Amino acid sequence: MLPRLTLPRLGLALPSGALALVAALFVLPGLAGHDPWKSHDAIGLGIVHGMAASGELLVPRVAGLPWLQDPPLFHWVALGFGAALRPLLEFHAAARLASGAFMFLAFWMLYAAARRWAPAEQGRSVAAAAVLLLLGSVGLIVHAHEALPELASLAAICAALAALPYAIRRPVSAGVAFGAALGLAFLSSSWVAPGALAAASLAGAFVSPQWRQRRGAAFLVSALVALLLVGLSWPLALALDSPHAFLEWWGIAWQPQGEPLSDLRSLVSIGSWFAWPAWPLALWAAWSLRGAWREPRLFVPACATLLMLGGFSVWGDARDVNLIPALAPLALLAAQGVHGLRRGAAAALDWFGVLAFAFFAALIWLGYVAMMTGVPPKIAHNFAKTAPGFVPQFELLPFLFALALALGWLYVVFYAAASPLRSLLRWASGIVLLWGSFAMLLMPWADYQKSYRPVALQLRSKIPADARCISGKSLGVTQSAALDYHAGIRTVPFDALRPRDCPLMLVQGRPRDEFDAPGAGWSKLADVGRPGDRSERYRLYAADK
Repeated sequence: MLPRLTLPRLGLALPSGALALVAALFVLPGLAGHDPWKSHDAIGLGIVHGMAASGELLVPRVAGLPWLQDPPLFHWVALGFGAALRPLLEFHAAARLASGAFMFLAFWMLYAAARRWAPAEQGRSVAAAAVLLLLGSVGLIVHAHEALPELASLAAICAALAALPYAIRRPVSAGVAFGAALGLAFLSSSWVAPGALAAASLAGAFVSPQWRQRRGAAFLVSALVALLLVGLSWPLALALDSPHAFLEWWGIAWQPQGEPLSDLRSLVSIGSWFAWPAWPLALWAAWSLRGAWREPRLFVPACATLLMLGGFSVWGDARDVNLIPALAPLALLAAQGVHGLRRGAAAALDWFGVLAFAFFAALIWLGYVAMMTGVPPKIAHNFAKTAPGFVPQFELLPFLFALALALGWLYVVFYAAASPLRSLLRWASGIVLLWGSFAMLLMPWADYQKSYRPVALQLRSKIPADARCISGKSLGVTQSAALDYHAGIRTVPFDALRPRDCPLMLVQGRPRDEFDAPGAGWSKLADVGRPGDRSERYRLYAADK
C-alpha cells in the first residue's frame, strides 16, 4: 500500500518571505517577452526610446512630438533600466522592468504603512491583507506589466502613506519623507492623487485628536518644504529650458476636462470591477469601524480615496489607469476590516475566487493544448483564425513554470489554514495563476497579433531612401510611437491646405474602406496591418511625379 502524501499546511498570517514570493510571481511574468502593445505600453516605451535616442530628458516626446500628459519620472527610471540592461534584454523589455520595480516598491511601502498603523496584535496580518488586496485588484492584472507612469505614482503614494504613522513621534523626518513622496508622485503622473492625499492628511490634523499637537505643525512645515523642493524641480527646469512646453503642460495639468458628473459615474462604474475586491471590503471596514472614524488610520485613506475619485472626475477623464493610485489608500482602508469580516462573506469571496480562477485558468490551458495539438479542433481553429499565420512552438521552461503555478495554486487552495486572510490569499494566488498562465503559455500568440513590429518593417521596406518626409493622416499616438520605435518612421501632421508638402502620406484606416485615401495623383505603395486585426489598416501613398 502506497504511503499517503502529506504536505505541511500553510500557516497564516503569511511570513514576509512567502508574501514576497507571491508578489514576485505576480510582477515578473510578462514584463519581458513581448513587444510594446497598444496603447499605454507603446506610448510609455515610445517616450523612453525617444529620450534614449535624442538625449532630451526634460520634454517627453512621442515620435518626436511633445507629449506632456505626464511628468517624466517614470520614463527617467525606465531609461536607466533600458540603458543598464540593454546588453541582456531588448530595450523595451529592459525599460519595462521599471514597472516591476515600482510595483515591488508599492507592495513594500503599503506593507509598512499597514503594519505601522494597525493595532500591534494585528500588525502583520493587516499588512499582509493590504498587500494581497492591492495585488489582487483586477485592474492591475495587465496594467502592472505595462510602461505606465501611474505605477510610479502608486509607489510614491504608498511611500507617503508609510511615512504618515510617524507624524507625531518623529514629525520632522516623517514630514520630509511624506512631502518628498508626494513630490515624487507629482513628478510621476497627475497632481490629483498627491493633492488628494495631502488634503486628506491636512483634514486629518483637524479631525483626529491624535494629531492635535504642536508637533503636527512641525510635520506639516517639513512636508510642505520637501514637497516644494521635489515637486517643483521638473516644472522649474522645464520652464527655464522650454517655456512653450511648460505652458502647454500647465494647461493640460490644471485645465478641467470633460463633464465631471458624467466622468464620476464612469469612474465609479469602472472602479466596480477595477478595484475588486478592495472596494466592498473598504465599505465594510468603514461601516464596522465607524465608531473610530476619527482615527487617522481610517480617516486619511477613506478621505484620500474619495478625493482622488472626485479629483479625477474634474481634472482627469474616465480612464481606468487614473484609478491606479487610488488603489493604495483603498487597500489600506479595506485591510483594516478583514478581521471583522463575517464568516459567510469571507466564504463567499473565497469560493467565488477559487471557482472563477479555476475556470479561467482551465480555459487558458485548454487553448494552449488546442494550439499545440489541434485538439479540440474547434478551439484550435478559433485560435488560428484570430492569429492567421502564427505557428506555435513548444518551450519547456515556460511550460514547466505554468505547471508549477498551477500546482502551487492547488496547494494554497487545499492547504491554507483557516484564517481571516485565507480568502484574500486564495484570491491573490488566483490572480497570480491567471496572469502567469497567460504570460507563460499564450504570450507568443498574443504578441503575434498585438505587435506593430511586422507592420513597421513592411512599411519601412516600401519607403524610398530619398524620401524627404512623410505626412501622417488619422495616425494614432500609439501607432506613431510603435512605428518610430520599430522602424524609425516619423510623420509630420497632414496639412489639408498643402497636401503635397511631403511626397509620402501614411494613412491609418479601416481594412474594408479607404475614406481617407488621398485620391487622384497618388499611388499606393503599401497596404498592411496586424494579423487578424479587423479595425486598423496602414496604407502608404506616394505623390505622382
